[in-house]
Amino acid sequence: MLQHFLFSLNATLPVFAIMLLGWLLRRWGLLDQEFCRVSQRFVFTAALPAMLFRQITSMDLSQLLDGKFLLFAAIVNTVPPMIIWVLAHKLLPDKREVGAFVQGSFRGNIALLGPVLIQNICGVDNYTPLIVLIGVPLSNLISVAVLSLEADGGSHMDRKALGKAAGNIVKNPIILGILLGLPFVFFSIPIPAVCDKALSLLANMASPMALLLIGADFRMEAFLQKKNSTLLATAVKLLALPAVTLPVAVALGFRNDALVGLLILSGTPAATASFIMAKAMGNDGVLANGIVACSTLLSAFTVTGWVFVLRSLGLI
Repeated sequence: MLQHFLFSLNATLPVFAIMLLGWLLRRWGLLDQEFCRVSQRFVFTAALPAMLFRQITSMDLSQLLDGKFLLFAAIVNTVPPMIIWVLAHKLLPDKREVGAFVQGSFRGNIALLGPVLIQNICGVDNYTPLIVLIGVPLSNLISVAVLSLEADGGSHMDRKALGKAAGNIVKNPIILGILLGLPFVFFSIPIPAVCDKALSLLANMASPMALLLIGADFRMEAFLQKKNSTLLATAVKLLALPAVTLPVAVALGFRNDALVGLLILSGTPAATASFIMAKAMGNDGVLANGIVACSTLLSAFTVTGWVFVLRSLGLI
């Protein structure tokens, strides 16, 4: 039991320690707002796409065509948001909170936090491109639909926003990094050693910088403003979704890195961008910001706990 606990700590604590360092560096004035803004753009448009490109080009074609995993990952990204949406309308007294609550309850920080967690827990990152390829487009489109319909507490669909979201997904550098790597897998095209080395140097910057920036973005005071709704959404995101997803995944035969991929897909904290999107689309920005902060803080404990459970059961 102790060895499983130590494995869990060793797999997750270094990740959250770098996030804590990012928060401390911002507090000490060593990471200012302008540096974070430029660095986020660099990670999003260069380092992460390079990392995912290298990861997908190193995959076997059989892994890439894992239809069972892709189908289940798509279901995990579509069915729970619909159920949460229905329940939120019934349970939340303030209907103006519905959009931000629903988005914060299902949209995880897959692209930035997912890759480094999978690498740390499994030692390999075979399923990282797959969860990003499935999770990022679906969560973005569903978020825009929810926030459009729930803007200002009303119910109307902003088709322009949906069209823009679809266009942004097509142009998303992270998605493009994965798509550009597909021909190399399908046609077994070798990457020249010089190019691969350069990409490796660029890709190696993605994880540490992403973690520092997530930590620097953390605002502890945010989740105190709407505690009840914030804590409920956080519990759904970090506890309820994995508690439903993982047993079904185990029953379907998923193990090891595939199971960890599904844990990341369902149990990562709310995406940082969800606050920006909620506020811009006329939803409750205060609640959205609180969910991001609270889920990021508590995920250090919940992700470690889920890894411990899966490891103790011999599933990873």
